[in-house]
Amino acid sequence: MRSDLSTLSHSSSDTTLSDDKSDDTKSIEERPLKPASASWDSPKQLFSSERAREDDDQGDIDRFARAVQHRPRMMHQTSSRLLRMTTDERPFTRDFKDLFSTLMVSLPLTPHRVRFSRIEHTFTTEEAITNLGSLKFSQSNRMPDPKDPSRIVTTTTTTTFSMAKEMARSVCARFLEARFVESVDGRTDFSSRSSVWQLTPKGMHVLARFCQRNGIHQRHVNEVLDSPRNMMQLVILERDPDTDKLVDDAPTVHVVFRRFVGDTGPNLRTAGSNADSDDTSDYATGLIGVKMQRSRRNDKEAPYTFNGKAAFDWLMDCCTVVDKRETLDLPNLFIQHELIVPASDERGHVNGTRFTASKHVLYGITQKGMRVAGWITSPNGSVNSDATALSRVPQGVVRDSNTNRMTVIIRDPALRLLFREYLRETHCEENLSFYVEVKAFLSEYERARRESVAPRLDVIRETLASAYSLYNAFLAPGSPCELNIDHNLRNALAGRMTRAVGEDEQMLRSLDEVARLFDQAQSSVFKLMASDSVPKFSREPKYAAILRERNLEGMLTNFAATAI
Repeated sequence: MRSDLSTLSHSSSDTTLSDDKSDDTKSIEERPLKPASASWDSPKQLFSSERAREDDDQGDIDRFARAVQHRPRMMHQTSSRLLRMTTDERPFTRDFKDLFSTLMVSLPLTPHRVRFSRIEHTFTTEEAITNLGSLKFSQSNRMPDPKDPSRIVTTTTTTTFSMAKEMARSVCARFLEARFVESVDGRTDFSSRSSVWQLTPKGMHVLARFCQRNGIHQRHVNEVLDSPRNMMQLVILERDPDTDKLVDDAPTVHVVFRRFVGDTGPNLRTAGSNADSDDTSDYATGLIGVKMQRSRRNDKEAPYTFNGKAAFDWLMDCCTVVDKRETLDLPNLFIQHELIVPASDERGHVNGTRFTASKHVLYGITQKGMRVAGWITSPNGSVNSDATALSRVPQGVVRDSNTNRMTVIIRDPALRLLFREYLRETHCEENLSFYVEVKAFLSEYERARRESVAPRLDVIRETLASAYSLYNAFLAPGSPCELNIDHNLRNALAGRMTRAVGEDEQMLRSLDEVARLFDQAQSSVFKLMASDSVPKFSREPKYAAILRERNLEGMLTNFAATAI
């Protein structure tokens, strides 16, 4: 199944530019202009939309003639590629989540009856498999032409996923394994056409982030996201943009471990509760740690224990992992970094050194683990020996430079993970998301430039398609995550992104211009975060202790010294 997924499932990006007179557009479409919109179409919805337009045209020949006469000038740019796969043959996490979210928005998510109950916001196996056969997502922005305000320019980025029926069934099984969806009627697979499914809190969180980025405001989706079940705060794990592998350095593992065990103390079971219960509703928010109990053997070195299945469930439900193998890697990293150890059971038996996701196998939090979690004070004031401060600050170096702080945070995966959580809490996460995504785009651009003397046109098209997707999400007027950048830079971007791309050498020159403007926009957003968000983040009491233990000041001093 893994190898089939890379060959039978593909995505294509289609970028279309059009411009027309605003008055003509209004008379033809008979609806007010919107600054930004996004839409999904299942095969049935596409057919209905086309048929309705055809009926309207037949009913009014004069209006049809006007539409033909004033048809917008189209500038079309298309690129196609297979769904990106990792070396261990799984889809890239970002693509996988986008595919899931696109499917969810295409579904009606209506009530379904299960036994004698009516369950809201659900879908059937048949609905999911049918829609996965051909999914289409279009993101559009309409704005005045920078050179002629009387004209309206539309930029549209379209992404299409398509696959065979059996492959669609396999993809649905992966959504189930990733804990994005769950059965309402007790099913464990998608073999029955009438099985009923609903989104999990994790799936709702993934969908909510996707809708926020793409400006989705469809009524049936909003109703799902307004559900009281949508309260999960996932741990957004850092990944290598080229390989999609989890960042597994010690500081990043420590940050994830804090969330895993709970930074306010152990999540001990209440009197009379069953520690082996499969019920995970008590950490449905993702804000408290895995369920624990006191060591049965009064082990002073590891006084708190949890079972392997509870750990696996917490990591799968509360983190952005989408694969069982990745989920098992995380507790093995906890063991490797001496944060947890296999604990002996009542018979004194100790499990092996590899993590086992079994409710019959116990693990204990070590003294080091409790210090990293913040439960006890570190004897040295820091649990990180890799970030010691210099004895003195070199002359001329501004130790508390917020620009240097921002650079250190961006380069350090653990600090970046914490900073992202802070930005999410203060509703500014789009700034960091844009910075990281432009960094990936510019790397993609540099690779395309280095590929040969004359880069392949399909590579240029794909890179340009990525640029238009970023522009429509973050930079276009009225975009869903519109950023605060310099007015002149915004106009320059609008002028470039609404101009014809051309072919061959002209296309490459267009890409060069786009990359240069995106680099400037990235620098602008970096300065904004450095001047506004970083000082507040550094003073936030919730993160102050972690930053001290991570020794941000020492890292800043080291960075400033090497930058002279």
